[in-house]
Amino acid sequence: MFRMRSAIIAQIYKKTISVNAAKLNKEFSIGEIMNFMSTDTERIVNSCPSFHALWSIPFQLAVTLYLLYSQVGLAFLAGVLFSVVLIPVNKAITNKIVEFSEKLMEKKDARVKILTEILRGIKAVKLYVWDGYFSREINRIRGLELKYLKGRKYLDALCVYFWATTPVVISILTFATYVLLGHELNAATVFTTVALLNMLIAPLNAFPWVLNGTMEAWVSIKRVERLLLLPDFDFKNFYTELSDDTYDIVLKNAEFNHDKDLTEEEKLQLHSDSSLQNSFKGKGPGKSKNKKVSFDHKKFSLSRLSFNIRKGEFIGIMGSVGSGKSSILLAILAELSKHSGEILISQIDSGFGYVAQQAWLQRGTLRDNILFGRTFDERKYKDILFACGLIDDINSLQKGDLTGIGENGMTLSGGQKARLALARAVYQDKSVYLLDDIFSAVDRKVAKHIFQHCILGILKDKTRILCTHQIQFLAYADRIFIMKNGQLKKQGKPSIILPDFDDSLATDLELGESLAFSQSCSTLENSLISESNTIQQDNDSILNVEVSESGSLRFGVIASYWKSIGHLLCLSILLSIILMQFSKNLTDWWLAQWVNNGETNRSANLSIYKMTNSINPYLRLYIILAVVNSLFTLIRAFLFAYGGLVAATRFHRVLLKAVMKAQSTFFDITPIGRILNRFSSDTYTVDDSLPFILNILLAQFFSLLGSIGITVYGLPWICLFLVPLTPVYHWLQNYYRLTSRELKRISSVTLSPVYSHFNETIQGLTTINAMRQNQRFKRENYEHVDSNIKAQFASQAATRWLGLRLQFIGVAIVSGVSFIAVIQHQYNVANPGLIGLAISYALSITSLLSGVVTAFTETEKEMIAVERINQYINGIPMETNRFIIETPFGWPSQGVVTFKNVSLRYRDHLNAAIKNITFETRPAEKIGIVGRTGSGKSTIVSALFRMVEIFDGEICIDSINISRISLPTLRSKLFVIPQDPFLFSGSLRENLDPLEEFRDIELWNALNKVNLENTIKILGGLTSKVDIGGVNFSVGQRQLICLARAILHNAKVLCVDEATANLDLDTDRQIQLTLRSAFRKSTVITIAHRVHNILDSDRVIVMQDGEIKEFDCPDSLLNDPNSHFYQMVNQEF
Repeated sequence: MFRMRSAIIAQIYKKTISVNAAKLNKEFSIGEIMNFMSTDTERIVNSCPSFHALWSIPFQLAVTLYLLYSQVGLAFLAGVLFSVVLIPVNKAITNKIVEFSEKLMEKKDARVKILTEILRGIKAVKLYVWDGYFSREINRIRGLELKYLKGRKYLDALCVYFWATTPVVISILTFATYVLLGHELNAATVFTTVALLNMLIAPLNAFPWVLNGTMEAWVSIKRVERLLLLPDFDFKNFYTELSDDTYDIVLKNAEFNHDKDLTEEEKLQLHSDSSLQNSFKGKGPGKSKNKKVSFDHKKFSLSRLSFNIRKGEFIGIMGSVGSGKSSILLAILAELSKHSGEILISQIDSGFGYVAQQAWLQRGTLRDNILFGRTFDERKYKDILFACGLIDDINSLQKGDLTGIGENGMTLSGGQKARLALARAVYQDKSVYLLDDIFSAVDRKVAKHIFQHCILGILKDKTRILCTHQIQFLAYADRIFIMKNGQLKKQGKPSIILPDFDDSLATDLELGESLAFSQSCSTLENSLISESNTIQQDNDSILNVEVSESGSLRFGVIASYWKSIGHLLCLSILLSIILMQFSKNLTDWWLAQWVNNGETNRSANLSIYKMTNSINPYLRLYIILAVVNSLFTLIRAFLFAYGGLVAATRFHRVLLKAVMKAQSTFFDITPIGRILNRFSSDTYTVDDSLPFILNILLAQFFSLLGSIGITVYGLPWICLFLVPLTPVYHWLQNYYRLTSRELKRISSVTLSPVYSHFNETIQGLTTINAMRQNQRFKRENYEHVDSNIKAQFASQAATRWLGLRLQFIGVAIVSGVSFIAVIQHQYNVANPGLIGLAISYALSITSLLSGVVTAFTETEKEMIAVERINQYINGIPMETNRFIIETPFGWPSQGVVTFKNVSLRYRDHLNAAIKNITFETRPAEKIGIVGRTGSGKSTIVSALFRMVEIFDGEICIDSINISRISLPTLRSKLFVIPQDPFLFSGSLRENLDPLEEFRDIELWNALNKVNLENTIKILGGLTSKVDIGGVNFSVGQRQLICLARAILHNAKVLCVDEATANLDLDTDRQIQLTLRSAFRKSTVITIAHRVHNILDSDRVIVMQDGEIKEFDCPDSLLNDPNSHFYQMVNQEF
């Protein structure tokens, strides 16, 4: 079973990393594949113990029915006929359960998909106050999921009812038929028959679960099969080995197409093509003035590509938006479909050094990300750090390159991520490097350093292909390719190509100057979302393993599940179970009285066993009691199903609310996979596994109580055996529970890395394939899976250990009952009916003892899912949402932002990120904020939006202390344009206005102001589809869409976090004009690492080490050669 679990997960991961990334994304969403590894694998594995039950249960039933025939003859056929009648009913129920299960999994996939998307952009969701919108959307999908779960659970309840009452109905029909056929009932016949009928209960009760589990497993097998049947990608079928040592890459009349849907990373690369910095001259290849481009990616292709790239050659690729620059890189990486021609590559198996525009990083240390599986070489490592401008960044961290970074580098700025990805690629020491717009996230000074020391330095002997819109760097290329509409329109030396462009080009580069080591790596770039952890070096918490509880399951966990169902409903469920068990025992007791009365009358020679024209009164009451038992069974089944649904609904709703209201720092240090584990595996347990095993526990427990009660009632002397066995039983179950509980916790904790690693792999699949790191990632997956399987194997071994010992206790009880019965019979003090009843019940005690302990322990283990969910519900640091005052109508009207001695730290044990910050803006003033990484620029904006609460001072907007205002009110009155724009899957209208606050004409007006109106019309208007993360739009377009959002809201206070980093200069200038025009009556606070963007600000704040060093108008600061701002401007220009 454990080998099967590890094999399934390993095969899913192996297939995921072995197929073409575009093909994978076309067929499956991330949510689906995550569910393959969690829910589907769980269902398939859980069906393994039931596999043999498919033949053993029918065999057991057949043998039992034969023995029944030997006791009551053909009378047993009455019961068999009843069972046959139920077959089509159960088949119909099973088919419906399968249908509901398939739809249930579809909705679960959709829920996990949207949740993954939200978690990736959670800080933007908070800044835009969209948490309520997304919570409603998730709850809507969850409602559909629960609808199908409800249908399945109620059908399960009906199925269980039929099978639970079948033995009772069979016994009635059997005994009634036996009497009507003229036979006489005696103790031997009745209780042997009762014992045989009791033997039917377990297989009959188990069979519906076996069938349902098998059907669910079959559904999951078919789902996983769809993935496993995808063809593996073979690089040697795509490429042709290049025999000529002169060249590294040769394309011969090659044509490439994008599949219907692209992977996230591929779409990022396809659409990251930025337009040229300046328009062509009239004599150039063409004009780009206001040219509109259609992004019909389903039809986009690269055609008639023929070129040779020599070893060590430096190729620059230029072209307008959508021309195919990045697509060439994807084609070389085999991430596009080749339809004709040839692509010849030297050293196919060695791969490429690839740097995507949107850097992908792993959770781990900086060093681990750079090494990327390679052996550490200190000299080489330090050279690469210097060449990529990372020395100062690493020196500023307390733990240096052993500093931990969050998932996908969430604790780093955009520029740091780009340089780290470049260092990773360089360290791989490949022959060919594919570099996609690597300078867009860094300032000009850092770009110069990287170009001189990395591109023209450490990589000078490598083959380099660089896509960029910063064409000044291409003056040093060996050749330049001009792309247009997917075709290579022109190629040649820079001296031929570059004169066609009206730009100052290489005069700005000044590569001859020697950049000082200490200054070369300083950078002014940062991002609002990332600074908190870049500054603080809270490294240990970032890389901490998941914390689990220890010791006994606390009563509070059980109480929380009880409360989630509701006191009245829980009491009703317990009462129905008690009444069900009592009525069953009463029915059997009445049968014993019937037999005992018959024995008495027979000894008196009274022939009352012959049925005449009236029904025997004993039989009549027996039927009535059986019907009552059946009614209580039905009530109990549906009440329990309903209770489980109520708990599932409540836990998910509260868990979602807790996560959506969590502080932003929680997401910095918590991997997405760990959070998804709560919403996937743990939620599945609360939805399905926990109610299932808890139902079994209660049924087994009360059945055990009833069996012991009847046995003691019939044979009181059995207490001589039960009393000494009780402490042994108690010690065994306590010892087992302790071990099993901790193993379950370990299992849950070791499962999160499996999900996190898989999620990382999906996001970076193109990079992993490019660098030929597939085998290493497979090994890492196997290690994570092995750790989890070890815990599960130990748990199963403990279960087997317990089962063996409980068998001995059961044998002792049955032996004691038999011994006492023989003694009582020997001394003629026995009541035949009661002794027969006691023995028949004692036979079931063995299995019940084992069943109760096993079910109790399994329930405890499943309750750990509740415990883990409660960790998030009760343990996540929540945002402070104090509501003390109601803001005046129209607030803020002036947009005056005041900081008074403000100090902030990101966590209590860390140093202050900003210290005693004091400044005040004027109405509608334009403020620029500059400073090096870690200086506190973004922390000011974080404090303004209360993403992190200050610990000293106060912040006011229009003289109102923002700490006295509710968070939704505050954030809804402000607006931010982040450096990393956030789009989500849906329509463009939903992305612009998810809360439906604006009319379509207002949306179009905002799009027009950011020069996107015509492009959006070409794409299909406001209803056009936006893929996950907005990857079907270029990065620049996504930034423009975020700007359109800001224009729609027209907030009195706007924060701009270097929102034009991925735009060409012309578009950047237009957007800056739009910002000044649209927000001329608003206070605009701009965080910049491009100093030229804030030179026209009214005043500039210069930050250093968390303090304000300067605050004045730019002209005044530039007139002072000793000012920090003067030095920054001189460094850049």
